[in-house]
Amino acid sequence: MKIGLFYGSTTCYTEIAAEKIQQVFGDEIVELNNIKDVSLAQTADYDFLIFGISTWDYGELQEDWESHWQELAEIDLTNKIIALYGMGDQIGYTEWFQDALGMLHNVTVEQGAHTIGYWPNQGYEFDASKALTEDESQFVGLALDEDNQYEQSEQRINQWCQQVLEEIAEIIS
Repeated sequence: MKIGLFYGSTTCYTEIAAEKIQQVFGDEIVELNNIKDVSLAQTADYDFLIFGISTWDYGELQEDWESHWQELAEIDLTNKIIALYGMGDQIGYTEWFQDALGMLHNVTVEQGAHTIGYWPNQGYEFDASKALTEDESQFVGLALDEDNQYEQSEQRINQWCQQVLEEIAEIIS
């Protein structure tokens, strides 16, 4: 099993999270792809994908994802299993926490992907987010906040990776 992890990172936090995710899964399972340097067409090389994105300012996409947004909207993700993770600042941008994660989720679902790795929204303090499920009980992917909850990131990544592995095993069995 090979997992392609595609991320965009302006300040290195999304990249650092990608490297931690790779460490948990193992180098032989997860291949890192910085979308600044690769085409999203390379997602076709993998059956399982992880996408990492950060939310900027008032609910904006990270710049590398923004420059590939049209390409993403044209890729066929039918039968692809995708887990998502996002970076955000729940205190400084409390009304837009993880919005880019929600936007990424929406476009991948529109392109036919089967998304996994939803994450509970307990333990966060924010006013609004586009990354919540319809019933608002979960985020559509792992939510990380390196600005305010750095000390929780490693544990969250470990738990989320285990959850994703279990969900993949359930799907392929």
